[in-house]
Amino acid sequence: MPRNERVDVADEIYHVINRGNGRQTIFKQEEDFLLFESLLEHAKEFIVDMRIIAYTIMPNHWHLVLQPRKDGDLALFMHWLTTTHTRRHYALNEVIGGGHLYQGRYKSFLIDTDSYFLSVIKYVERNPVRAKLTERCEDWQWGSACRRMTGTEKQKKLLSSPIISFPEKYSDWINASEKEEDIDKIRNSVNRGVPYGREDWIDAMVEKYELDSTRKRSGRQKKH
Repeated sequence: MPRNERVDVADEIYHVINRGNGRQTIFKQEEDFLLFESLLEHAKEFIVDMRIIAYTIMPNHWHLVLQPRKDGDLALFMHWLTTTHTRRHYALNEVIGGGHLYQGRYKSFLIDTDSYFLSVIKYVERNPVRAKLTERCEDWQWGSACRRMTGTEKQKKLLSSPIISFPEKYSDWINASEKEEDIDKIRNSVNRGVPYGREDWIDAMVEKYELDSTRKRSGRQKKH
């Protein structure tokens, strides 16, 4: 029986990522970022009522933390988002002929709850700080940290309430550096294509969803 490595089950939490083809910069100007955010808003309102918990748009890639309400919603949401973004990105930038904007299909990884969930939120929202694009998370306009802390009520509606409450002093927490160990483990999840969480939980997810259990789970990984 072939293994199905793309889980699309309601109420699970997913770390979703894609990047520009050949790591090319795809968000070069303000209009590029605004376009992607407008598509997130449209997809949530008109395509799939997706719970968007966190996101960050970087110059050559983006991260999303999503929790679908129904089986199959993740694929519907992501297919519309990425195909529509590709088409409208080329139209906005007057690119003739198109081609591959992304390196391939989006990647999605299951996330455990409790501290693991919070670690992924911090990893996603601190991406611009780690990349030295800004000094504080909320100063990066193109992400959920900015919306959460400085956005209008309309802008905040894009974001769904997390399954686990954020620390009371959210600004202090999100702007405090992560543990290097947590960063390495999340990068391993991305690069090896395995769920992120407790070892026994990972084993349970591998068995439940028939994931590839042979992939390595540890070791320092390249940056995202």
